[in-house]
Amino acid sequence: MSEPTDLRDPPGASRRRKPGAKPKGRVTMTDIARAAGCSQATVSFVLNNSPGIRLSQQTRDRVIEAARALGYSPPVFSALRPPVTPFEGLDGVIGFAVDQLATSPEAVVAIEGARQASWNAGNVLLVAQTMGDAVMEPRAISALTRRGISALIYMTIFTREITAPDFLYSLDIPVILLNCYTADYAFPAVVPSEIAGGQSATRHLIGHGHRRIATITGEPWMQAAQDRLKGYRRALATADIPFDPELVVEGDWSASAGYAATVKLLGLKERPTAIFCQNDRTAIGCYEALKEAGLHIPQDISVVGYDDEEIARHLFPPLTTSILPHLAMGQWAIEQLEAPPTPGRGRYPITKLECPLVERESVATVRSPT
Repeated sequence: MSEPTDLRDPPGASRRRKPGAKPKGRVTMTDIARAAGCSQATVSFVLNNSPGIRLSQQTRDRVIEAARALGYSPPVFSALRPPVTPFEGLDGVIGFAVDQLATSPEAVVAIEGARQASWNAGNVLLVAQTMGDAVMEPRAISALTRRGISALIYMTIFTREITAPDFLYSLDIPVILLNCYTADYAFPAVVPSEIAGGQSATRHLIGHGHRRIATITGEPWMQAAQDRLKGYRRALATADIPFDPELVVEGDWSASAGYAATVKLLGLKERPTAIFCQNDRTAIGCYEALKEAGLHIPQDISVVGYDDEEIARHLFPPLTTSILPHLAMGQWAIEQLEAPPTPGRGRYPITKLECPLVERESVATVRSPT
């Protein structure tokens, strides 16, 4: 998650200060926080090299650069970088194999999370796209191992249970599964907590007084769609709201499906007061259908998305949505490799990371009947 931003000027500070200009008098942590675009607490953690605080190296570097630019001298900046102390089982090169890179941003985000954590520990990440091909995938993994990788992260673009290929079991290096898992729990695995994410999104609408809540799903064969729908139904059940299958419309994650599904929902005798779109692209189509019908978001109908793609914050109004934790999943995978192995452990639990809700302006309290 990004660091909170402190945009307030300290008492007496000039509001005409040019960007990058040095403040008059003693430089304070508030000055540095404003220049670095982070909170004063973050500046304090960095400048005091506080132990036990997990900040990205980019944030640390940004604070240090801002402090230097403003003329803040103590402490000695060279001491602020965390020491490079990789777990001795890693020799500096980690392999990352993913079936698809170009179809969606999630793989790139996960790779970036792994890269950040790898570089913080002085390790290099080598990435290979395999397309899940039965012939080329083992060749790609073999190419990585010949380059001396000391561990492998194996990712699938769709969250699902997999039958791990035999060559994964035969590797003599640690293997971490990202966005997938096996029935035998043979490898540490991390996936998004999709049921909880769907429940949180729906509960947010319920908390604003909505009881007639529709949802536009993804393709039903996909585990993410199944789990987000389970979360939706659990939230309704917890709030004693009867499940109405008429309010569930199947989509395929696309904007066009979101548009068509929304038109169908608006045609109901009693239309919904809120729509949970199970990804942001679906929400784009939903927005278009609602505006075409002359309805205003969120005054007439509230909308929630899922995934927190870049477009979500630029819609009008900005879209309330849930973050897919692929950045954190990539970081988690590296952290498992940096920890010493547990002797005699042959089964690993599936770790599920939270999909935090980002509240924006697309949700309002439901209007009372007049």
